[in-house]
Amino acid sequence: MSSGADGSVDTKKQAYFTKLIKLLDDYPKVFVVGVDNVGSNHMQKIRKALRGKGEVLMGKNTMIRKAIRGHLQNIPGLSELLPYIRGNMGFVFTKADLGDIKKILLTERVAAPAKAGAIAPCDVVVPKGNTGMEPTQTSFFQALNIQTKITKGQVEIINDVPLIKKGDKVGASEANLLKRLDIMPFSYGLTIEAVYDNGNIYDLAMLDITEDDIVSKFRGAVRNIACISLAIGYPTIASLPHSIIRGYKNVLAISLATDYRIPQAEKLLNAAASAPAATTTSGGASKDSGKGAAPAKEEKKEEKKEEEDEDMGFGLFD
Repeated sequence: MSSGADGSVDTKKQAYFTKLIKLLDDYPKVFVVGVDNVGSNHMQKIRKALRGKGEVLMGKNTMIRKAIRGHLQNIPGLSELLPYIRGNMGFVFTKADLGDIKKILLTERVAAPAKAGAIAPCDVVVPKGNTGMEPTQTSFFQALNIQTKITKGQVEIINDVPLIKKGDKVGASEANLLKRLDIMPFSYGLTIEAVYDNGNIYDLAMLDITEDDIVSKFRGAVRNIACISLAIGYPTIASLPHSIIRGYKNVLAISLATDYRIPQAEKLLNAAASAPAATTTSGGASKDSGKGAAPAKEEKKEEKKEEEDEDMGFGLFD
């Protein structure tokens, strides 16, 4: 019977190796995911959400490493996956857009209570307000250094309370408080550790880059090249349009400053000549000249006064 059992185990291993290798051959894109705190029912929901878009495969790390190493001769790029095969992990294979699969994986999460001894995946803050608990339980809050007051016969937390920090171990008192307040601060699901695409592996943040971001970076790079080229006098494709425009402006300025005319300068001169003249009032004077009339009269008064002073001076000495 033992030999039969061993044969059954070997058959299952061989079937797993065959399935994994086939998936690696068929799918060029792979998400390396962590599956901590993900139950079987939750996993079924994730598989259902990915139906027709991707396939999930779990397994023992030793078997996964063995299968990948044996397949490196066919796909050398798979070696990039080996450092990520650790802990409680699995693969999500896909041919679809990586951004769409990422949204599905990050959306399919389940709220969970804080259990004593668990490592907090995020900060936990207890919000201020009425707790619905009786005044006899104020000592429980005092033990956790949480300021409270009694409002309408119930305990009310005065300020928001940072209870647990990300990465800290959840204590029994904190877990008990959150349970009494009916707060489920954590959510669990597949966590994306890395993204593999045709032999290249990169961080999840790369999927947040949009086409607009790429175009913006490209334009900035072209602008920098053009500036450097113009500064050192070395022509490039990026700087050539700027050099042509600069040369055209110089030639145009010389033509306008001299009697030598070129067709481009003639167009500018004709446009300037055909520009509408300043509007005039009914008296024949422009509006602007009307505004300057008062200062002109003042200047005439000052000149006349100075002449009178000069005449008075000459008269005395005569």
